[in-house]
Amino acid sequence: MAAYIYILECQDGSLYTGITTDPVKRMRQHCGALAGGAKYTRSHPPRQLRALWETGSYRDAARFEACCKRLSRKEKLRLLESPACWTQLLPALAELEFTPVPTFPLELRPDSP
Repeated sequence: MAAYIYILECQDGSLYTGITTDPVKRMRQHCGALAGGAKYTRSHPPRQLRALWETGSYRDAARFEACCKRLSRKEKLRLLESPACWTQLLPALAELEFTPVPTFPLELRPDSP
């Protein structure tokens, strides 16, 4: 089953990293259109989906997320500049496969038509 790692930019400029098996549903949750969003994104509403990677294993996605969360903000911004170059910032995961996939707009807020 495919799993996805994503980085959101929040309205206050902070970055939130998470994993999911259903990116569209998860973004709707983070934006408040569906129940179940993260506590962090309830107090730091998302502005933009900045990056999205796909992998074949939820376990691998969890490893990527954990490594990404340990990066400094500067390193995360470098990762966002070149999502395909993730192995340079996360060399411990180089033997695994993560494919950048196109992001989509967060027009999923509850106040959206």
